[in-house]
Amino acid sequence: MYKLEAIIRPERLDDVKNALTEAGFTGMNVTHVTGRGVQRGIVHQGRGGETYTVDMLPKVKIEVVIADADSEKAVQAVVKAAQTGNIGDGKIFLIPVSDAIRVRTGERGDQAV
Repeated sequence: MYKLEAIIRPERLDDVKNALTEAGFTGMNVTHVTGRGVQRGIVHQGRGGETYTVDMLPKVKIEVVIADADSEKAVQAVVKAAQTGNIGDGKIFLIPVSDAIRVRTGERGDQAV
């Protein structure tokens, strides 16, 4: 199993949720986070010519635990739905998960996902 962590633009959240649901991944956690990557923030120009930099931008982190066989399907669903072609589209991380346990039933592994 893998935990897919995707850091995406907040405005792409509904598209990514829908794409994951259509691909068969209904369980997910969503967290609103701030961060920066290659883009290192945005420079704004204020009144009077003053400039200031916002270097920690709002992002959304989506977490989904998936079976090994489904990892590429989930990654492609997120990439297709989140991609705008601009810097700041985000990142996807696949992290190995050794086990998962459904608390209600005690099921383990892929059955718990």
